[in-house]
Amino acid sequence: MSVETLPLSPSIIEQPEGETRQAYLPLYKVIMWDDNVTTMEFVIRVLVKLFSKDYSTAEKLMYEIHLQGAGHVATMPLEQAEFKVEQVHTAAAMEEFPFTCTIEPA
Repeated sequence: MSVETLPLSPSIIEQPEGETRQAYLPLYKVIMWDDNVTTMEFVIRVLVKLFSKDYSTAEKLMYEIHLQGAGHVATMPLEQAEFKVEQVHTAAAMEEFPFTCTIEPA
């Protein structure tokens, strides 16, 4: 009965000098925009539930959005950012808020 064994350490493959490989997806910022209709409570709830922010951080971000007109709430790969924006817009539409969220390159 033969038993296969794994090598003791992973092999290292050296690349020729000057050659680079991009290992990460490009990142995008998710920006939330202030309006005069959406409640502060709704913005905090979205930040906590959809962006996994703790309450204190969500409250600070909400005030930044409210006072400055917009706020950067997350940085993530494009596909995830698009999905989050869609979730925010769906949640806002369900509660009849005109809340806006956009994406821009990081």
